[in-house]
Amino acid sequence: MLDIKLIRKDPNAIEKKLKTKDPSVSIQKIVDLDQNIREIKTKLEQLKAHRNEISQKIGDLKRQSKDVTDLMNTVSSMAEEIHSLDHQIGPMEEQYTALMSSLPNIPMDDIHISQDPKDNVVIKEFGKKPQFNFPFKNHLELNEKLDLFDFKRGAKIAGTGWPVYRGLGARLEWALLNYMIDIHIKNGFEQWMPPALVKRDVMYGSGQLPKFENQQFKINDADYHLYLIPTAEVPLNALHSDEILSEEELPLKYIAYTPCFRREAGAAGSQERGLIRVHQFNKVEMFAFTTPEKSMELFDLMMKSAAEILEGLGMHYRNVLLVTGDMSFASARTVDVEVWLPGQNRYYEVSSISNCTDYQSRRSRIRFKTKDGKTEFVHTLNGSGLATSRLMVGLLENNQNADGSVNIPKVLQKYLGGIDKLIPLR
Repeated sequence: MLDIKLIRKDPNAIEKKLKTKDPSVSIQKIVDLDQNIREIKTKLEQLKAHRNEISQKIGDLKRQSKDVTDLMNTVSSMAEEIHSLDHQIGPMEEQYTALMSSLPNIPMDDIHISQDPKDNVVIKEFGKKPQFNFPFKNHLELNEKLDLFDFKRGAKIAGTGWPVYRGLGARLEWALLNYMIDIHIKNGFEQWMPPALVKRDVMYGSGQLPKFENQQFKINDADYHLYLIPTAEVPLNALHSDEILSEEELPLKYIAYTPCFRREAGAAGSQERGLIRVHQFNKVEMFAFTTPEKSMELFDLMMKSAAEILEGLGMHYRNVLLVTGDMSFASARTVDVEVWLPGQNRYYEVSSISNCTDYQSRRSRIRFKTKDGKTEFVHTLNGSGLATSRLMVGLLENNQNADGSVNIPKVLQKYLGGIDKLIPLR
């Protein structure tokens, strides 16, 4: 959530910045509500103070056995006005909170302004696209003889978009997860294992609600009102909600492996089949709490940790700084890490690293006490480190051989008992 003080200071400038992210944004209602609420609160404070003065005077006069009828009538009239104003301000504050919650984070000043993802800026490339001297296959065609996944049985269990990993497919997925966790721990991140189901206020705190309500899977019955997490960012952000940390303990650098659940699986086209876009996928998430001064330092660390994973795998990838209109709702700065998938003939995101500044911490009430005793909101950052489903596609398609076998990167072999190649079973 944004700091209302920024809006009060220069509403036109803030609205202009927000429109670079979402052209439909308008903050005039917020400005008006904020003004009205503050006026009513001021009037309430004055009325209550005046009522207390009169009540004290009534007490003094009663002790002197003097008539207080008129003063009692005045207090009664004031009580009715106070009750009326309290009743009036409640709905206004609810509307104000809802409108404030609908505003995205403000993009950093150096982010390119555009609503077109085609204007995203490539800031780094590693390696080169693989060249094949044989007709290469996509991951679904490779799977026909490798039997790493079973999409038909997954559909039988849960419907389309819910893959089942089997045999060496399951083992390779687990190898990827362990490899990534080891890299992050080496780089100073602490591993957590959070729940995959969270409360509504936890989803709100990370910025998933109310805007993205329709994209979530949820349990809503007599006993439970919980959401399946779309990313471990959600529970990791909530670990320190309603807490005041000390500056000395920051930054806090966390990682967590979780399954992730998303309703918006996209259109089922030729380039969105198999593992490209699914309802459930595995991901190792990086998350950090830090002071505003060290915010970008943590952002760079997350970038380096994601890069180390991909470079260890020998994957060709690129880093893309997103334009204002392509950034996530809560982010002030986002870089997508994209790998080249030959079978799709395009790049696909395997990580999105975002600096959310104090947007999530305001919603979750996460603060820190500075060395001089002041209390400020922390900055939060998150980044996939990495999402495995598309990374698995990249490993298979980029490392395939003419006979349908797939070479396993050396960094993964120790997690697979020394297996260095996937051999077709038929």
